[in-house]
Amino acid sequence: MRNCKNSGQEALENAVENLQKNNRGKKVLKTDSAVTSKVVQLFAFDAEQGRKFVIGTDEAGRGCGAGGVFASAVCFKDFSEELFEKLEDLNDSKKLSPKKREILYDIIKENSINSTICIEVDEIEKINILNASLKAMRLAIENVVEQLCLDCNSKKDTLDSDEITVLVDGNKRIYNLEYSQKYVVKGDGKSASIAAASILAKVSRDRYMLKLDEEFPQYNWKENAGYLTKEHMSLIDKYGLCKYHRPSYLQKHFAKQEQLNLF
Repeated sequence: MRNCKNSGQEALENAVENLQKNNRGKKVLKTDSAVTSKVVQLFAFDAEQGRKFVIGTDEAGRGCGAGGVFASAVCFKDFSEELFEKLEDLNDSKKLSPKKREILYDIIKENSINSTICIEVDEIEKINILNASLKAMRLAIENVVEQLCLDCNSKKDTLDSDEITVLVDGNKRIYNLEYSQKYVVKGDGKSASIAAASILAKVSRDRYMLKLDEEFPQYNWKENAGYLTKEHMSLIDKYGLCKYHRPSYLQKHFAKQEQLNLF
């Protein structure tokens, strides 16, 4: 396998060095370049892991009462000052507007090795949402590793374990993953690869819910994305469940409704 060292490592080191020089002793970092301090800090966090490849992963839809759960994995194999500038708004997807997420989605897709996986409702109900989320993450990561192997002209089916670190958003480890992993609480605000994964997963799922809304417009999924808002719950009471709802999420609600009907 040929050496696939990040060609943008020097650009990142220079950006970090500039931040340190310009902001020694300051709480808010700024830089003379067009690159914001936030995006440099996100990439620096990944670089500090000390591995050739850093893969970040995050999920979207874990807390929803309808629709599948999505997970994405992202590896920025090459970075540059130009990429930092393009991704200057990179952050936790929940802190970005839908329009901003859509713009960043295309940039991330074009400038990273990435994969997005959906686990549908039937499987969520069989293995529970936590296991479904972790499975989606694992499959997305494995897809990224396969792409890295092809990109590096590797003759092996996989990369050496000491070449990869996986950063997992949250506080759970992924089962049956052969690579070194590290969970990062609120990682979508700390790691570039996790933040990027959070955007891919969120945008992919939002688009998916818009398609489901066309099939079942009575639940207003184009607005609530399947989350159990007060409006969504009232619509479920009015129209009942459809094939895209997660019955396990609504057991307590229906049990309460049955109790109320007794009086």
